[in-house]
Amino acid sequence: MRALVTGGGGFLGRKLVDLLRMAGHEVIVLCRRIYPALEAQGVPIVQADVADAGAVTAACSGCNVVFHLAAEVSPWGPARDFERTNVLGTRVVFDACLSAGVSRLVYTSTPSVAVGDEGVEGADETIGYARRFLSHYARTKAQAERELLSRNGTGGVHVCALRPHLIFGPGDRHMIPRLLAAARAGKLSQIGDGSNRVDVTYVDDAARAHLLAAEALEHNPRVAGNAYFISQGEPIRLWDWIRRLIARLGLPAVRRSIPYAPAYALGLAFELIYRATRLSGEPPLTRWLALNLGRPHWFDISAARRDLGYSPALAIADGFERLVQDLAAPAIAMR
Repeated sequence: MRALVTGGGGFLGRKLVDLLRMAGHEVIVLCRRIYPALEAQGVPIVQADVADAGAVTAACSGCNVVFHLAAEVSPWGPARDFERTNVLGTRVVFDACLSAGVSRLVYTSTPSVAVGDEGVEGADETIGYARRFLSHYARTKAQAERELLSRNGTGGVHVCALRPHLIFGPGDRHMIPRLLAAARAGKLSQIGDGSNRVDVTYVDDAARAHLLAAEALEHNPRVAGNAYFISQGEPIRLWDWIRRLIARLGLPAVRRSIPYAPAYALGLAFELIYRATRLSGEPPLTRWLALNLGRPHWFDISAARRDLGYSPALAIADGFERLVQDLAAPAIAMR
């Protein structure tokens, strides 16, 4: 198999590239900057924006499958940035598959497409799309997924979407480090009463789900045109998990908490202030962040088990230990 991975230099992308190469597949990466580690492995890199139609079409040439991971994932920013990368970029990728004769396209989506301004517990893919979105990220990913799945089968391009939830593991430089930075500065507050359960996905299992999806698109007709929730299949109590991680790393304990309703209102106030005054950076709290930290959001992954043959290979406790070792390593090295 010859595969193109857009966003192959990112957290999940790097793991997927490694998995594909270990399985003996030829891999090309399209990303906005050069990654020396990938170059050192001999992985061909096309340095381009995912909305660059010419570059994406050229990168797709000769490929059997495209894994479209590239996305604008920031919690805050101008709507045009999210629309260009997440919506226009996804259209470009599909059109490039058409032009290059690629038959399989696996799209990395997010459970946020199904989460509005309330929690979700145990829902499966029949939940549909949220009626209201609290971030440009969630809105544009939903729009892109909806458009992409509606074009399934066009010109022989078969599409499916994966919705991995809260990917974690060694190498994460976004979600977990942001929480730890706030804890280190004494600025992390618990949102809600701490009882909310959420899904998490270990990065290796998230990558493996993509490979399984590509294989299923070739052999299982029911997969094309569908989206699948992906996780470890065991929801965790989020704040218990965060507190254990902080304690293991020797960081200051979380001593403050904010009830969900006031946190949501405060997030809205910050959003309005930042928009009205055009402040740089991102607000310290948004409604989307309050929702993710203070409400339950976990999903039924039965469809992925049935159609993709997906089953988490690693227990959450083992993934947690690997994460701790990775995060503790820099601190040990500096002693």
